[in-house]
This record gives sequence, structure tokens and C-alpha cells, in this order.
Amino acid sequence: MPGLVHVVDDDAAFRAAIERRLKQAGYEVATYASAERLLDRLPSEDVPSCVLLDVRIPGLSGPELHHRLRELGSTLPIVFLTGHTDIPIAVKAIKAGAVDFLLKPVSSDDLVQAVERAVARHEVVRGQKVRLQEMLTLVATLTPRERQVFDLVVRGRSNKRIAHELGTSERTIKAHRSRVMEKTQVRSVAELVSLAERIGVLDAVS
Repeated sequence: MPGLVHVVDDDAAFRAAIERRLKQAGYEVATYASAERLLDRLPSEDVPSCVLLDVRIPGLSGPELHHRLRELGSTLPIVFLTGHTDIPIAVKAIKAGAVDFLLKPVSSDDLVQAVERAVARHEVVRGQKVRLQEMLTLVATLTPRERQVFDLVVRGRSNKRIAHELGTSERTIKAHRSRVMEKTQVRSVAELVSLAERIGVLDAVS
């Protein structure tokens, strides 16, 4: 299966038509008559997914749901649908991170292409999250002393200076540094710095 699409629209006939089109394209589909229904069953992000979301739905609007999902930490990409030419809303939605903004009635080709882009984006985000967790797990294997050495190495300290700051010998620091590199599975200080930036230990270095 290429992915899972969550369709949020108050028009039952439209939901059924969209579900049929997407299933023909190989997608799994979950439908919701309102934004609140989706929030009641907050979608898992275990599989590549996206949300196909009507702008003007009763209760919580499409843009309001988009904002709420971001507040909840969801990374599900959003594709907006509208029956109106809501240019200001479209611009605002795209700036807020929506993948696309489609005007009803939407062609099957345009629909599937937008969903493909959204699901592909989520696949990338999911991969990044998995890699981040892997890196955090590796850093968590460091001993307290190795973690001190790690923090100082990625800030550009020399072995000699680290030894002075930690009150030990340069030879000992070299040994700790070697174990840090081994445990974090990097081959250079540059890779170690990159890892530190990605896990938030170090502000991005220009």
C-alpha cells in the first residue's frame, strides 16, 4: 500500500467519492465528518500518511484543525480542499506548511498527485524521526565522563584543553574520545558535530 489518507469533509457523498478514487489508486482511507471526529481518534503516524482536509467544515474549520494538529505535535502533511476560491486562506495555509490547496471539483489526477506528494513528504519526516531516535539512543550509551568529552569535542575543544578542564591526562581524553566516536558510530569530528546539532546538543554551526 502506498499509504493512508485521512479524509475530513462534512459532505458524505464527497467523502465516499474521494474514498473510492483513492482506494482505486491503492491507498488506505479513513474518513471523518468533522475535524472533531479526527481529533477524537488522533491518527497514528506509524505508516506514511496525510490528511485531505476541507477548508469550510462546520465546527472546527480546516485551518483551525491544521493549527491544532501542529500544537499536538502531529507531522501529518495537509492537503486542503475547497469549493471556493479562498486565495488569502490558501496563501496562509501554504505558509503554515500545507502541501497543496485543491479547488473542488478536483480531478482524479490532481488529487492523486497531491496525495502522493504529501505521503512522500511524511515518509521523509518519519525517516528523519527514526534516525533522530537512533542517534539519541547511541548518545545515551555514553558514560557520564564520555558525555562530558562529547560535549567539549563538538564545541571545538582540543584534547589538551579538555584534559585541563576535566582534570585528567591528555592520553585519557584521547581514549574517551575514541570510545565516543565508536559508540556514536561516526568516523570524524565533523560527523560528531553534525550529530550533536541534529539532536539539539549544539546550536547549528554556520
